[in-house]
Amino acid sequence: MDTVLLARLQFAFTIGFHFIFPPISIGLAWALVVIEGLGWRTGDQAWVRLGKFFGKLLAITFAVGVATGVVMEFQFGTNWATYSRFVGDVFGAPLAAEAVFAFFLESGFLGLYLFGRNRVSRGVHWFAILMVAVGATLSAFWILVANSWQQTPAGFTLANGRAELTSFAEAVWNPSSLPRFFHTMVAALVTGGFAVMGASAWLALKGKSPELAPRALKLGAAFALAASLLALYPTGHWHAQQVAATQPEKFAAIEGIFDSQRAAPLVVFGIPGTDPPGLSARIEIPGLGSWLAHGDVEAEVKGLRDFPADQVPRGAEFVLSFLSFHHMVMLGMLFIGLSGLAALLAWRRRLATTRWFLWLLVLASPLPVAACQLGWITAEVGRQPWIVYRLLRTAEAASPSVSAGEILASLIGFGLVYLLLGALWLYLVLKKVAQGPEPPPAAGGGA
Repeated sequence: MDTVLLARLQFAFTIGFHFIFPPISIGLAWALVVIEGLGWRTGDQAWVRLGKFFGKLLAITFAVGVATGVVMEFQFGTNWATYSRFVGDVFGAPLAAEAVFAFFLESGFLGLYLFGRNRVSRGVHWFAILMVAVGATLSAFWILVANSWQQTPAGFTLANGRAELTSFAEAVWNPSSLPRFFHTMVAALVTGGFAVMGASAWLALKGKSPELAPRALKLGAAFALAASLLALYPTGHWHAQQVAATQPEKFAAIEGIFDSQRAAPLVVFGIPGTDPPGLSARIEIPGLGSWLAHGDVEAEVKGLRDFPADQVPRGAEFVLSFLSFHHMVMLGMLFIGLSGLAALLAWRRRLATTRWFLWLLVLASPLPVAACQLGWITAEVGRQPWIVYRLLRTAEAASPSVSAGEILASLIGFGLVYLLLGALWLYLVLKKVAQGPEPPPAAGGGA
């Protein structure tokens, strides 16, 4: 058994499972900022009831997200000791900032939000969910800063075989931090918008809370449409240009460009192969790849064959990079179409009664999570063979003292625990959605 491969599989599994929950939490938190704000400012109990309903879904998701996130950090010291020594001086600051300035803000105000309703003023209660959303966003920012440093290292010097921090500001504002942060955040908003639409569509299909479902559907459609368009442009385009400029090997791999050329095409469809590396059944748009990379249809894009063979994704890594990127883009276009149609039906007052489309929204509600996973795979696998771009190879970063058997045993253990956690989360979420929002208060009763 290959120790490095098993260590990579374990980290991919644990972080991939964990990454199901942060986009949902962030997206739902910002949706609740709007819902609770409408309830506070209008005094309309319908929005208050929707806030209680989606607040319960946020609480369940946040709790499981925290539980699954702890494991990842332990792996740095167990499976990736060489990597930890190399990046420790750089990673310590953003990870500490995430814990101190973001996680405690998010978790503290989440408690006030969940248990402070009718105990604090409505303004304070709304401020609590705002701080939850801000804290979740800041948490994502610091985690993405640390990960972006691996993609485009800056603000460091090499000494004694490790990276030593020389400029915290340069490390934080490295070339990929902002493009990746904004693109990831709008992806989380897409996730939140579709979660709201999916749950509300189910309520409408089952005839539950007929006075609430149309409101939530309209809000979710507006939320998802705006975020889906922003995911495409400008954030997606900005991120693609950043990758082309700072990680040209990755850009060539995800776009399927093998030979350097001007007016490089954008591959709409292709079947990747590894022996020899190439694409079959290509469908492409001439010049659009150059425009995507450099804003000029005549610009030259460097191909995979013009980089050293040991510095580009090869074999299964190339196939995975290409497929994950193109499926992510495909899903992004689907989100624009679905949310645009939802907005149109809402404008025509037919969204809550068009049953075939409501079923589509229910089925599509998990897909933004899948798109986030594909984006993460694109970023991480497309960077190979580097764990820290052009500084440390993945094959050299694993712990020399941990055996393949030990990693395999822990991978199986994590798999069983995460299976139980995932089943519990899914059961609780589906149970809450099936129950629907609480009934309206009796006449003369409190909110």
